[in-house]
Amino acid sequence: MAQPAQQQEVPGTESDLTPKADHGEQSYRGYGRLEGKVAIITGGDSGIGKAVAIAYAREGADVVVSYLSEQEDAEDTKHWVEEAGRRAVLIPGDIADPAHCRSIVATTIEEFGRLDILVNNAAFQMSHESLLEVSDEEWDKTLAINISAFFHLTKAALPHLKPGASIIGSSSVQSDSPSPELLPYALTKAAVASMTALAQMLGEKGIRANSVAPGPIWTPLIPSTMPADVVESFGEQVPLGRVGQPAELAPVYVLLASDEGSYISGARIAVTGGKPIL
Repeated sequence: MAQPAQQQEVPGTESDLTPKADHGEQSYRGYGRLEGKVAIITGGDSGIGKAVAIAYAREGADVVVSYLSEQEDAEDTKHWVEEAGRRAVLIPGDIADPAHCRSIVATTIEEFGRLDILVNNAAFQMSHESLLEVSDEEWDKTLAINISAFFHLTKAALPHLKPGASIIGSSSVQSDSPSPELLPYALTKAAVASMTALAQMLGEKGIRANSVAPGPIWTPLIPSTMPADVVESFGEQVPLGRVGQPAELAPVYVLLASDEGSYISGARIAVTGGKPIL
């Protein structure tokens, strides 16, 4: 059933989402696949990042949650991580700032003494009918959050990553089938897909790099960046005929971070409800 038409202010919050998204709070079961590992997850306060944080914790990982300012959502993520018996460190701030990206990694090392998984997930988008509506500031912001932060975080993380470490980027079906109204976002997601070239650069170090390409997933990003009528029909266009839930992404991120995915590198995994990617 379609979600009701609705809108939020950017960046959006889980508490105002109708219906509530499923992050696996009641359903995800862990099996120790990430025991003893430490993960940084950007955008870990809500949506896909929140689902990944919950799954990682239940698989045995401690989690650093990077988020902009959504304190209530971040605290809820922390609650679920700690309920799983793992530590959660919350780091608010704008990853459009390279210095903040470096501080996230530095804080992780200070708190845990190691880093095993870097999930570059946070993203920004806005919907526009004309390119003329996209301001210079919005263009620069979209690139800074969606792709430049990936570079700065990865560069800062590399000296601390050991063989078996995993870098994961959240790409999108938009990278292959771009909607014109989401042009800046779509091109950054194509860039995230290209960052899997890190697999070739880092293979000799035993570090893997992959990306996940989500389709229409129900997160606060949707009602805070799209018109209400688009929100209402969001997800109906894919073969499964419905929006996806963040919980349905988490198992893929677990696989790519775990030793069970030890030979998966340079891959791009589609979780799109049947919509193909190139």
